[in-house]
Amino acid sequence: MGIDRSESDLLGLVAELRKLPQETEWVEFKHNNTEPDEIGEYLSALANAAALTGKVYAYLVWGVQNDTHAIVGTAFNPVTAKVGNEALESWLLRLLSPKINFRFFAFQVGDKPVVLLEIGAAFRHPVQFKNTEFIRIGSYKKKLKDFPEKERELWRVFDSIPFEKEIAAENVTAEDVLRSLDYPAYFDLLSLPLPEGRDGVLAALAADDMIVRGKGGKWSITNLGAVLFAKRLADFRTLKRKAVRVVLYKGESRVETVREQEGSKGYATGFEGLIGFVANLLPSNEVIGQALRKQVPMFPELAIRELVANSIIHQDFHSTGTAPMVEIFASRMEITNPGLPLVQTDRFLDSPPKSRNEGLASFMRRIGICEERGSGVDKVVFQTEFYQLPAPLFETVDEHTRAVLFAHRELKEMDKADRVRACYLHACLRYVQRDYMTNTTLRERFGINEKNSAVASRLIKEGIDAGLIVPHDENAGRKYMKYLPRWAK
Repeated sequence: MGIDRSESDLLGLVAELRKLPQETEWVEFKHNNTEPDEIGEYLSALANAAALTGKVYAYLVWGVQNDTHAIVGTAFNPVTAKVGNEALESWLLRLLSPKINFRFFAFQVGDKPVVLLEIGAAFRHPVQFKNTEFIRIGSYKKKLKDFPEKERELWRVFDSIPFEKEIAAENVTAEDVLRSLDYPAYFDLLSLPLPEGRDGVLAALAADDMIVRGKGGKWSITNLGAVLFAKRLADFRTLKRKAVRVVLYKGESRVETVREQEGSKGYATGFEGLIGFVANLLPSNEVIGQALRKQVPMFPELAIRELVANSIIHQDFHSTGTAPMVEIFASRMEITNPGLPLVQTDRFLDSPPKSRNEGLASFMRRIGICEERGSGVDKVVFQTEFYQLPAPLFETVDEHTRAVLFAHRELKEMDKADRVRACYLHACLRYVQRDYMTNTTLRERFGINEKNSAVASRLIKEGIDAGLIVPHDENAGRKYMKYLPRWAK
């Protein structure tokens, strides 16, 4: 299970594994065999076998006799074990690809020491050790390449199970479910009455795939339920590194951190608090209107909400050790999520929505956190234009996707890249609104006086020269010229 195991849990688990009639594809018993390469190969083989057999975890157990399953004890100590000068666990993790979740537990069964290695099932693609993939055939460890039918079957498994339906905590009691998940928030966000009895709560959560019924009256919490409604994401070992992190820096670089905080709640329960926390960190700009001075946030809150929601929904959860992050600088904000986008960054505004986490996206839409039809980027661009901010930047960096909001700058302070990007996104926004960009609309976007239409004409020429916009009708008179993004022609 994903929640930390107690000693009684471990004793019960070992007892259940010993009841198996023989070694299975997802369980291996050892006495004192602690050869590091052998352990690494078993990590690969057992992780792949667990995925193939539909198990959440596989297990390698020391101190249990292979044939009789009798407790014999072991001299293996994973805490002190090293390969050269490197700790065994660190060495194994470094040579595995991808970096799957595994954990050693050392405890006593009676007066005999036992070590259990819990191995998370492979996800997305087969696990390799030292660039070789292994699999279990019966109770034997083999190279996966020698069994192409198993490899094909394994890939079919990866293609059929989305992240949301994978298990975050397996075979827990109903009390553990209610203790781990903020179920009142579930009903509150959906504007539903809270059922009077425990069974009604569990039934509702199960109907929404937050939990699934297990054996013997127990339940398993899905990744969907955990990432949305965990009281503490850190309680789920596979998800504790997925909390959104917010960092405030001094100035424009990452040299000096002023404040840093990592979220603790599930995304649904913690979203409003996250947005409020970010908003409180933002500097304000003073604007003067109708002889009154007032302070306004540096960035529109609606734009922040949409971009943070997008970073949560579109992240690659199988990227280990990384999570969505909000970084605030003196004159910009960067919102980054793990994983490359499923559409090109220059087509974010117009492309139909594609999400690698559709179950998560669907629920976030139901509770009003994100847009139903992927129009969130439209709103971000509209908001930046409405407040005459520089256009947002969408980019990819080292297997991550990043959106950047910039503080207000006068047109004369923008560089060419800023101007061209703003011109292009304005043309995109007009097009998805079933209209065209013109000299007039671009002047309004930048706040250019009508008598300075030549300035807008120069901006349009920069966009055309960059190959990002094109005339709708090249033969139209100058006064009637309309423009499209390049992909719309």
